[in-house]
Amino acid sequence: MDACVFDLDGVLVDSEPVWEEVRRAYVADHGGTWQPDTQTKLMGMSTGEWAAYLHEIGVEQEPGDIARGVIDEMAARYRDGVPLMPKAVETVRRLAATATLGLASSSPRRLIDVVLDAAGLTECFAATVSTEEVERGKPAPDGYLEAARRLGVDPRGCVAVEDSSNGLRSAYAAGMHVIAVPHPRYPPAPDALALAWRVLPGLDALTPELIR
Repeated sequence: MDACVFDLDGVLVDSEPVWEEVRRAYVADHGGTWQPDTQTKLMGMSTGEWAAYLHEIGVEQEPGDIARGVIDEMAARYRDGVPLMPKAVETVRRLAATATLGLASSSPRRLIDVVLDAAGLTECFAATVSTEEVERGKPAPDGYLEAARRLGVDPRGCVAVEDSSNGLRSAYAAGMHVIAVPHPRYPPAPDALALAWRVLPGLDALTPELIR
């Protein structure tokens, strides 16, 4: 293994419920209609993609304005406290002691930096990528491929840690060995979970020995 690349939302931060609450309220307040499959579709989308999608379901603003409004609200929520997943900090620090770590997230750069700084994990990652910085969000492999490029490693020599259907598909398409840590509230689709090399019940099961 050359490196281990983490997802952020749903893996290190229990942010999916916050994203859903914020975006649901934003859609309701701005003339849109939340669909039964909206949350599933949004998971893994880049900022530009989800803002365009919210516009498509009726939000009466341009995508750029939608993105700014939602991200401002997310940043305000994080200032009140970042909802870290159980054992997230301990797991990252444990692995960083013996492995090169990267991060490939659908969150905007602004929120990635806020989370890692608040958790005291910024220095643990040799490279971080927001899908804002690549052409396509998940399930396309662009974010994971860019993370490998910035780390200077072959993606086929990387392990990726993911929770969502689109994230699992993205890392697999990049050629990485995928470890799934499913979120209990937002479990991945069976076909996406089948792409995983290992499925773990929680981050505390992610050890240097397993990765090696």
